[in-house]
Amino acid sequence: MRKVYYLSTCDTCKRIMKSLNLEGFEKQDIKTVPITNDQLEEMNSLSGSYESLFSKVARKYRANGLHERDLTEAELKGFILEEYTFLKRPVFIIDGQIFIGNSKKVVAQVSDLLNS
Repeated sequence: MRKVYYLSTCDTCKRIMKSLNLEGFEKQDIKTVPITNDQLEEMNSLSGSYESLFSKVARKYRANGLHERDLTEAELKGFILEEYTFLKRPVFIIDGQIFIGNSKKVVAQVSDLLNS
């Protein structure tokens, strides 16, 4: 399976996706098609934690005072399901591997895998 979870209003997501050959990918804009519990469970099983999927740079993270709390994995999962902005993005799932976020290292790993 080849899939990318992204936000269509995110310039960083758009730039990254434009730079990669995503032919054959299923693309899911998490703003218009919210992620399901099953999809998040799959991401968690591949990544090993909800914390790795959780965006601490989301505006609502500080606005809701979450930065002052020690959030559990269950709470992190709930926040991601409740509000799309809490998913660190983009998330690429490529043949059983997961790549989370927009760091240069992650984007390079995805690019290398797609070009190999």
